[in-house]
Amino acid sequence: MTAAASPAPLWQPGPDRIAAARITRFQAWAADRYGAPAEGGYAALHRWSVEELDTFWAAVADWFDVRFTTPYTQVLGDRTMPGAQWFPGATLNYAEHALRTAEDPARAHEPALLHVDETHEVTPVSWTELRRQVVALAAELRALGVRPGDRVSGYLPNVPQAVTALLATAAVGGVWTSCAPDFGARSVLDRFQQVEPVVLFAVDGYRYGGKEHDRTGTVAELRRELPTLRAVVHVPLLGTPAPEGALEWADLTAGTAGTAATEATRPVFEPVPFDHPLWVLYSSGTTGLPKAIVQSQGGILLEHFKQIGLHCDLGPDDRFFWYTSTGWMMWNFLISGLLTGTTIVLYDGSPGFPAVDAQWAIAERTGATFYGTSAAYVMACRKAEAHPGRDHDLSRVKCVATTGSPLPPDGFRWLHDEVAEDLWIASVSGGTDVCSCFAGAVPTLPVHIGELQAACLGTDLQAWDPQGRAVIGEVGELVVTNPMPSMPIRFWNDPDGSRYHDSYFEMYPGVWRHGDWITLTDRGSVIIHGRSDSTLNRQGVRMGSADIYEAVERLPEIRESLVIGLEEPDGGYWMPLFVHLAPGAALDDTLRARVKATIREQLSPRHVPDEIIEVPGIPHTLTGKRIEVPVKRLLQGAALDKAVNAGSVDNLELLRFYENLARERH
Repeated sequence: MTAAASPAPLWQPGPDRIAAARITRFQAWAADRYGAPAEGGYAALHRWSVEELDTFWAAVADWFDVRFTTPYTQVLGDRTMPGAQWFPGATLNYAEHALRTAEDPARAHEPALLHVDETHEVTPVSWTELRRQVVALAAELRALGVRPGDRVSGYLPNVPQAVTALLATAAVGGVWTSCAPDFGARSVLDRFQQVEPVVLFAVDGYRYGGKEHDRTGTVAELRRELPTLRAVVHVPLLGTPAPEGALEWADLTAGTAGTAATEATRPVFEPVPFDHPLWVLYSSGTTGLPKAIVQSQGGILLEHFKQIGLHCDLGPDDRFFWYTSTGWMMWNFLISGLLTGTTIVLYDGSPGFPAVDAQWAIAERTGATFYGTSAAYVMACRKAEAHPGRDHDLSRVKCVATTGSPLPPDGFRWLHDEVAEDLWIASVSGGTDVCSCFAGAVPTLPVHIGELQAACLGTDLQAWDPQGRAVIGEVGELVVTNPMPSMPIRFWNDPDGSRYHDSYFEMYPGVWRHGDWITLTDRGSVIIHGRSDSTLNRQGVRMGSADIYEAVERLPEIRESLVIGLEEPDGGYWMPLFVHLAPGAALDDTLRARVKATIREQLSPRHVPDEIIEVPGIPHTLTGKRIEVPVKRLLQGAALDKAVNAGSVDNLELLRFYENLARERH
């Protein structure tokens, strides 16, 4: 698909909106101070941001008034990837910036956090109270012997205590890492055992889908299997007493006279080097141990200032809601909303409880101005024929953003028709690997159906063919040819850097290859076709699985689908389509014919599968992404324990179907 395929934009920002956007003000200011182009709009600003990378990032640090405790000697020392050196010489602290609004007497008592659970009651936490708790907890962490570089872990849902624990960890220079409590013990240990935490913050359980889920047994197992723990902090969401030997959350955040004395004698916020680790995030780990991805305090601070303050256009008058759990990078990204003085909304509960439109109800209740969710949730609402704009007052929502997978064209149309016609729809794409977006939201650009608006500032995003040539208007590998501050400083337990190198830099030396198929259009927008490692390649033509899902799942009988392409030993190619049917639907010859006709008409005859097979369900990662590569490995004859890491899958039993199918075929 190229620009010609959908000439008219679905949405266009008006002149007032463009003039008021922070990115417009930033461009005028950077033109005056840093030599950015004053004319030419976003395209000119983006070109400057990648061609004058050092100047651009210096301007970002200046615009957002980053507090360097000691100044930097240059913006970029070594710019080689992997291993680029950002802001050498500088020291700072992420948590200090996240809590800066508490210093403003006019805003200190406004809410920093709005916490919502499945009752949909809203509980605010003010900037003053959040800072008080962080200061108290940071002092207690220091008293427990937590030193810069020590790992602090959280087995917590999306609740204010998790935010406090992250910020207190960052304040003392510790390294935060978290998992959501719906992860089983094995999944958590696959992650936490790699990084050897000294403190564990853990809930006794959580509420989801209208039920209480006890986690005390899992926490006991984590304590037994994490020998490096010096302290366990009990967070009693279900009201149970602390188990033996655990500390009480309330005691550690009360703030005693001793804490105040400590604050007077030493800084609350430890100044750390720019590249000091802030947190460890994890890849999904479907085919082995999850990669433990380390990102820096300074790199995240600058990247998130840019992304949240310029691309998402968020500031002190906004309320930022993203549906996420603490096991997904979007939670870390959401917390960074505090950097721009924005109130963040923490929803802890099921995405569709008590009804499919639950998230829209929360956006309404909290007055969210920017609401982020998954493309899958948007499509589920469309399929359920929800009417959020009719049933909820969403007048404050100026942007709905989606990620997790590409938003199909029907999703764009549905948001436009069912939420608001004057709605900025931001389909964004990035990765846990950078805890940010490569392409996505630009408040001053039009939105075209099925497209991400543009590559982000400071990101030299290109589509490359196998020979390493940049292509426009045709499918290529997503590459980033210049360093980004939030790229991993390293992987944990990767002493020679080989796992890091092999993950991104093996195909094109010195250039980040992300593993997505994309098309860059001639107007600068981006179309995502799916993962390149699970790409379908039939008769020499490469196709993205996302295009097939989008076509097939328009049919009301198909709840979800999975397509796999297998190179056969005899040189043939087998491409089955697995379908999970809606209740009451039957996979008969009529439905098979409709599926094939839909694919043929909307895509091409080449996209039509060899077989359509009904399955009991489609397997996902713990963060809700369809699992394609392990299913492909199973169908190629790999044993289940070799094809997939059991702890990374939402329902392991579903994979046995594919294992049995492979046995029948071989």
